[in-house]
Amino acid sequence: MDNVWNIVFVTSFLLSIVIFLILFKNKKLVLKSKCIKQLPLGTLGLPFIGETIEFVSCAYSDCPERFMDKRQHKYGKVFKSHIFGNRTIVSTDADVNKFILQSDANVFVPSYPKSLTELMGKSSILVINGSLQRRIHGLIGAFFKSQQLKSQITRDMQKYVQESMANWREDQPIYIQDETKNITFQVLVRALISLNPGEEMELLKKHFQEFISGLMSLPINFPGTKLYQSLQAKKKMVKLVQRIIETRRNSDTSKVPKDVVDVLLNDSSEQLTDDLIADNMIDMMIPGEDSVPVLITLAIKYLSECPVALQQLKEENVKLQKLKDKLGESLCWSDYLSLPFTQTVITETLRMGNVITGVMRKAKKDVEIKGYSIPKGWCVLAYFRSIHLDDKNYECPYKFNPWRWQDKEMNIYNFTPFGGGQRLCPGLDLARLEASIFLHHLVTQFMWYAEEDSIVNFPTVRMKKRMPILVRRVES
Repeated sequence: MDNVWNIVFVTSFLLSIVIFLILFKNKKLVLKSKCIKQLPLGTLGLPFIGETIEFVSCAYSDCPERFMDKRQHKYGKVFKSHIFGNRTIVSTDADVNKFILQSDANVFVPSYPKSLTELMGKSSILVINGSLQRRIHGLIGAFFKSQQLKSQITRDMQKYVQESMANWREDQPIYIQDETKNITFQVLVRALISLNPGEEMELLKKHFQEFISGLMSLPINFPGTKLYQSLQAKKKMVKLVQRIIETRRNSDTSKVPKDVVDVLLNDSSEQLTDDLIADNMIDMMIPGEDSVPVLITLAIKYLSECPVALQQLKEENVKLQKLKDKLGESLCWSDYLSLPFTQTVITETLRMGNVITGVMRKAKKDVEIKGYSIPKGWCVLAYFRSIHLDDKNYECPYKFNPWRWQDKEMNIYNFTPFGGGQRLCPGLDLARLEASIFLHHLVTQFMWYAEEDSIVNFPTVRMKKRMPILVRRVES
């Protein structure tokens, strides 16, 4: 009898376990189902490649917003996709983007394609998180806002712009993006490591071109591949910067920093190693190669298509130049940034051109925003371009209208050309300053026109690196 009861007891116990496991499994399935239901609508596309091909092909076309518009219409402003090898939640919603940008490293961390992450390195300010990232970002941001650096940038930019424009000829096309790229790269390198034009600058420039050519390459690293060549080029640049750092460490470094290297060397933290400083100097050269030249090129493109805006810009800058000539003074950085219409032209160019189209992050934990669920491990693309070109945010968004910014405060949620939050681009004021200086010297010294077949749309201008103008020097 005892054995029978034992058998009954064991059988009942086992059945209870089985029933519990079935119910637990079903509960998990229900919870998982609910989680899936909470995900934004959308499609993950083809196996492995997802929707990457369509996303990239649209980005390289004259209508990059086609990818987003199609999905917004079908799924809403927040939708799921699969791009660059990752399951991704794409946001074209200003509130959602604000949450993503302002979240700390406990919620979202940067996410980049594998080739770019490998080239940047583990110590890059674009990749690191937490207190170290905040420390470096704060040190560099404060230096970039200093009157000392703004004065230096102004002098250097004026000098290099004048040297470049002195070689312009009326019978030769001027390729604006190429001209500005050469100028802004030298200005930025001077601010970072105090390297002057010469053999070392030319060698650095050569290696840098090899380096950036692999930023969006296939993540295959062996001799002969683009990624391998880029990594080798970066090693050469890092050695050059490390020699500069070593020289500074062996000398009595001034407590008043003259460049970003000095700023980081003067910091008492032992976390800022020579390797970390050298790596970040290389990464911070990228805006001088890409962002600022594209901003200036697009401003000239839009002004070429809007004669009324061009005329008003010219009158404002000529008036200032005449005043400074009468006083016997040269223009300083505050003069350039005090030109109200020039600044509205730059702001409108940033809105329409979208030099930075968006940022990618990865969720460190399950996140819910405005009713949308973002699972841990999924990527998030906060896409700025769609917000900047949304007719609900801007009237006639595809029309270049710098007057829309007159007597109007910028909405930081609907206008994020430099990102936001803890990773807001520290060089945003310097980008405006450099664009203002170039536009001032261009409109006060030259008249120009662009042939119809040379006017190209963004982002084609970034890819082709060509928008030639023909100039005629005006009499002073």
